[in-house]
Amino acid sequence: MSTASRLPGIVTTDHVFQLPLDHAAPQGEQIDVYAREVVASGRERDDLPWLLFLQGGPGGKAGRPLGRDGWLERALDDYRVLLLDQRGTGRSTPANRQSLARRGGAREQADYLAHFRADSIVRDAELIRRRLVGDRRWSVLGQSFGGFCTLTYLSIAPEGLHEAFVTGGLAGLRSSADDVYRAAYPRVVRKNEEHYARYPQDVGAVRRIAAHLADSPATLPDGGLLTVEAFQSLGLMLGAGSGSGTLHYLLEEAWVEGAAGPELSDTFLAGAQAKLSFAEGPLYAVLHESIYGQRSVEPGGTAWSADRVRKEFPEFDARTALESGAPVLFTGEMIYPWMFDTDPALRPIKEAADLLAARTGWADLYDPARLAANEVPVVAAVYHDDMYVDTADSLQTARAVRGLRTWITNEWEHDGLRVSGGKVLDRLIAMMRDEV
Repeated sequence: MSTASRLPGIVTTDHVFQLPLDHAAPQGEQIDVYAREVVASGRERDDLPWLLFLQGGPGGKAGRPLGRDGWLERALDDYRVLLLDQRGTGRSTPANRQSLARRGGAREQADYLAHFRADSIVRDAELIRRRLVGDRRWSVLGQSFGGFCTLTYLSIAPEGLHEAFVTGGLAGLRSSADDVYRAAYPRVVRKNEEHYARYPQDVGAVRRIAAHLADSPATLPDGGLLTVEAFQSLGLMLGAGSGSGTLHYLLEEAWVEGAAGPELSDTFLAGAQAKLSFAEGPLYAVLHESIYGQRSVEPGGTAWSADRVRKEFPEFDARTALESGAPVLFTGEMIYPWMFDTDPALRPIKEAADLLAARTGWADLYDPARLAANEVPVVAAVYHDDMYVDTADSLQTARAVRGLRTWITNEWEHDGLRVSGGKVLDRLIAMMRDEV
C-alpha cells in the first residue's frame, strides 16, 4: 500500500515495486525497487504528465526532498515527478557488504551485481511506467549517470518516452573505459591548476599532508586508512561548483598541536572520511568501471582501467612530486583497487569487485543505429570542460542522436542541476518548447 506524506509545498507518495532481478528470467528472483512520487501541494488530483528522475551514480539513490526546493521547484510547475531509487540503492533492495554476504562467495556476489547496470535500470523503469501510467509515455530527466541511463532508454525502449532531458550525462557511445580515463586525467590536471591558482597557499599545505601520509598513513574514525593515494582522491570534489572551496576549507584545519607535536586533526580526518567513505553508496565503487563495458567496443574486461591508465600520467605520482618539488595533484572520478583495502565498507566485497573488473562480454548499452533514427525529443546541458564527463564525447554523442539539441555552458559545473535553483532545468524546458 502506498503511503502519502505532506512537506512544505509538496505531497509525496511511496511506491514499492517487485521486479525481476534478471529481466531475461522474469519469473525468477524478485527484488524491491522503491520510488517516491512528488507533486505540488494542491495538485494531487491533477492529470499531470510524469517526469522520471534518474539520479547520478552509479549506485546513487534519489534525493530526499524536504519541500519544494532545488530543481523540483521548476519541475513541479509542469510535472508529477518520480524519484527512483535505482536498484540496489536507498529503499530498494540493498546491495552492500551486509546484504551481499547473504548471497554466498565472491563469484555469487559478482554474478548478482552484474544485474545492476543501466540496461537493468531502464527495464525496471519500463515495468514501473506500465504499472503506474499504463500505455501513456512519460518524460525522463537524467543527471550524470542518469543521462547515460537515458541514452540506454532511448536505445532499448524509446516507445516509453515522450521527451528526454539530460544534464551532464551524454556518454561516449563507443568509448571504452580506457578511452574515458585517458581523456579524464588531463581534465583533472586542469582542475588542479585552477584550484592552485585560486588558493596558491594550498600547494604547500597539500605537500605537507602528502609527505606526512607517505610516511605514516592515518587511521580514520571508522577504521579506514588514509594513505597518500586516498588523500589525493579527495580531488573528486573539484568537479563540483563549490568543490574547490570545500576542499580548501578542509585543508585549512588539517593540523593540530598534539602531545608529541603536530598531527592531523580529528576535524580533518572526520571531514576526509565523510568525503571518502563508500558506506552510503558502495555500488558507486563496485560498478563504476562496468558502466563503460560494452562487448562491441571492448570485449575484454575493464580490468581496473583507471589504475592502469594512471600509469600513463606520472604527474599523479605523489611521491615523485614530493621528491621533485612539484605540486601534488589530486585525482578525480576514478575508482582504484586499493580502495577495497582502505575502506571498511568495501573490504568484504573486494573479491567480488575484482571478478567484475575481470568480467568479459558485457552487453551493449547503446544502439547507435536506433539512436541515429531517434524520434523522441531530447535536449541536453553540456557543461564546458566538465571534469566527470568528456565534452568531446558528449558533443559527438549529441551529433549521433537524431534531433538532440544541446546547450553548452560554462556557467555551471557538473552539479548545475542541483545548485542552480531550477535555472538549468528551466532552460532545458524552454528549449524543449522552442521558447529559446
